[in-house]
Amino acid sequence: MPNPKHKTTKSKVGMRRSHHHTSPLQAVKCDKCGELKQAHTVCPACGSYKGEQVVAKKEV
Repeated sequence: MPNPKHKTTKSKVGMRRSHHHTSPLQAVKCDKCGELKQAHTVCPACGSYKGEQVVAKKEV
C-alpha cells in the first residue's frame, strides 16, 4: 500500500474541504394551510401534498 511521504497541511485540507459545505433547506408555503414546510414533502401541519390529502392528521 502506498503511503503519503509528507503530512498534509491545514491549508491543503481546508482547500480540499472548501466544497463540502451544505446549503440551507428550502422552505415553501403549503397550498392548503399556509404553513412553512420543506419543498417536495408532505406538509407536517395538515398532511397534504400537491393539494391532495395524503396523510390523515392525528388528533391530539
